[in-house]
Amino acid sequence: MRKRWLFAIGLVLVLGIVGLSGCDSGSSVSGQISGLNLNGQQQGIWVSGQGKVTAVPDIATLRLGVQAQAASVADAQAQAAGAMDKVMTALTSNGVAKKDIQTQNFNITKLTRYDDKTQTEVVIGYQVTNTVTAKIRDTSRAGVIIDDVAAAGGDLTRIDGIDFSIEDPSAYYTDARKLAMADAKAKASQLAELAGVTLGNATYITESSYSPPIASPFAFEAKAMGGATTPISPGEAEIITTVQITFAIK
Repeated sequence: MRKRWLFAIGLVLVLGIVGLSGCDSGSSVSGQISGLNLNGQQQGIWVSGQGKVTAVPDIATLRLGVQAQAASVADAQAQAAGAMDKVMTALTSNGVAKKDIQTQNFNITKLTRYDDKTQTEVVIGYQVTNTVTAKIRDTSRAGVIIDDVAAAGGDLTRIDGIDFSIEDPSAYYTDARKLAMADAKAKASQLAELAGVTLGNATYITESSYSPPIASPFAFEAKAMGGATTPISPGEAEIITTVQITFAIK
């Protein structure tokens, strides 16, 4: 058995020496293994292009809810439920569809304080929080809806913010994509000209797109308190598309 192992080791050493003898001291490992070209992805001209268009948002998403606190869970929950019913009525009365109102969070929290005398936690009450998102499809009414909701929920009302978006941005992405491709093609043509080569066809294309959400913090005074309508402006949304393209060199 030992002789067989020695023979196998010797054969490996011989093969290794034969393989090394075929390489010059200054040579490098070939980029091809069994017909696979490892350097293929480095060929051609690689560029990126960006297209950006702006559009006025047509959807406002309001984050709101109620928060009640009482000595017992039942009382806190009853107060929150009553206030939330009024808030929901205010939303639907202003044209917000029920399908566009979605509950985001509901929780009941025990409130405590530390008693120095007994060195224990003492329960002082309970807090009930109920929050929803409401999709407002007529953004011009966002301020009016905010005021009506605040008046309906009273001191229990909580409004966390508002986001603006575009319901169907596909047409804007089409325009942004055209701009991104033109931008990439212009860059590749310039590089080819500077390098003194002829630009070939595109051999690889990838795309990434996004539309940053528009968040609008605000402060308001309810109409019941004599305040003016809360001013809300949707502004403009950006639709951005980026492409990565590889062009062949003729």
